[in-house]
Amino acid sequence: MRHFRLLVADEGGRVFDHPSLLAAVAAEGGFELAADMVSLPAGATLQALPGWAPVGYDPEAERFVVLETIELEGRRIRPRAVGAVLPPGWTRSALPAGKRSVLAPILPQWAYTAAAFGGGQLKVAAVRTDRRKHWDPARHSTSDLPAKVASRQGASPENRVLRQLETCALEYRCYTAQNVFYARDEGALPVSTTCNARCVGCISEQPKGGPDASHQRIREAPSWEELAEVGGAHLAEASGKVMISFGQGCEGEPLTRGEVIAKAIRAMRRRTTRGSIHINTNGSLTDRLDGLARAGLDSVRVSLNSASPDLYEAYYLPQGYDLSDVERTIGLARRRRLHIALNLLTFPGVSDQEGEVEALAAMIVRHHIDQVQTRPLAIDPLQYQEVADGRGAGGAALGLREMLRRLKKAAPWLAIGNFSRARAER
Repeated sequence: MRHFRLLVADEGGRVFDHPSLLAAVAAEGGFELAADMVSLPAGATLQALPGWAPVGYDPEAERFVVLETIELEGRRIRPRAVGAVLPPGWTRSALPAGKRSVLAPILPQWAYTAAAFGGGQLKVAAVRTDRRKHWDPARHSTSDLPAKVASRQGASPENRVLRQLETCALEYRCYTAQNVFYARDEGALPVSTTCNARCVGCISEQPKGGPDASHQRIREAPSWEELAEVGGAHLAEASGKVMISFGQGCEGEPLTRGEVIAKAIRAMRRRTTRGSIHINTNGSLTDRLDGLARAGLDSVRVSLNSASPDLYEAYYLPQGYDLSDVERTIGLARRRRLHIALNLLTFPGVSDQEGEVEALAAMIVRHHIDQVQTRPLAIDPLQYQEVADGRGAGGAALGLREMLRRLKKAAPWLAIGNFSRARAER
C-alpha cells in the first residue's frame, strides 16, 4: 500500500509536510492510515483546523500519535491539523484526522476532507463524481465578472434578487449566482428569508454562540415580479444547459413562499418555453409543490441526509413535518412527472453504513428517483458525529465508492453526479 505524509499548519496557516509521520484519516472509533488519495483538484483549497492537533502514524513505533507540539523553522509551536475543501464535481471519501482541544471553536460550515502529501503532490481523499465541464472552476470567478455584475445591476438597480445575487457571486463565489450574470447554464433565484427546519450547522443562519454562517441569508423577500424579471430573462437569453433554480444556500425553504413562486413561474412561462424550471427543497410542503408543478415546474431536488427517520430528524430538526411528509412530496413529484433528484448530504462513516445504504436504495427504488447528487455535508465533523451517534440504520462502513456502486446496482437507471440536469441531459 502506498503511504502519504502528514500535513501540518503553523499559526499563520502555512502548510508543511511532516518529515517522518504518515498521514491518517478519521475512522470509526479512531484513525487509520490514509489510502486511496488523489491529487488536489483544481479549485480545491487547504484549510487549517483551529484547535485541532494533527494525528499521524509513526511507522517506527507502529502507532498513531497526536502532535501537540512540533519544532518548525527553529521554533516550537502548536501545529494545526490540515484538511481540504473540494470544488464542485468531487465528493470526499474520508475525514481529516485530528484531536480537538476542549477550548477549540466549532469549525465554520465547510465540508472538510482529509488531505496529505505524496509523490511530490498534495493529495485528498475524494472521488470524482461528476465530470461535466460546465461547472469547471476556471469558467467562474473570472476577471470580467465584476463588470458583468455592474452592467446587469445597472439595468435593474432596485431588484432585490439581483442585489442578493451580487453578494453571492462576488463574495461567496456561488457558481449558480455567477451564471445569472454570465447568462448561461443554471441560474439561481433566491426567494425565501425563512425556513421550517433548524438544521444542525445551517450554512445560512446560526444561533447565538455558533460559528459565523458561511453564507448570509437573503434578508428581504423578493416579489414574484422581481423573480420573474430575472428568471424570465435567464430562460429566454442564456446559453448552454439552461435552467433556473429556486432554493439556494443563501436562503431558507422556498416552498414556504409557494404562491409567490407559482406566480413567477407562470409569468416566466408566458415569456418563454425555453429551459428548465427547478426547485431545491426539503420537501416538507407537499401541497405547495403540487401548486408549482401545475404552474410549470418541471424538476425538483429534495435534500436528504438519511432515509432513517431518527437520523433525518436529528439533523434537520423539522418544524411541523417529518420524513414521511418528505416521502409524500417525492411521491407527488413522481405522479406529476417531475424530474426527481436527491441532494444526498454525505458524511464518511455514516452515510456509507450498510444499513443506511440499504434504506436509501429502497427509497430510490420505491419512488423511481432519477438522480442522486452527492454533496459532502458542510459541518464541523464532531458536530455531525454527535448527531449521528446511536441513530440511523447502522452497519459496517462500506466506503463511498461501494455505497455508490450499491445504489446503482439497486437502481440501474439512476444517474449519479453533483449537479442538477437541464432538460436535454435527462
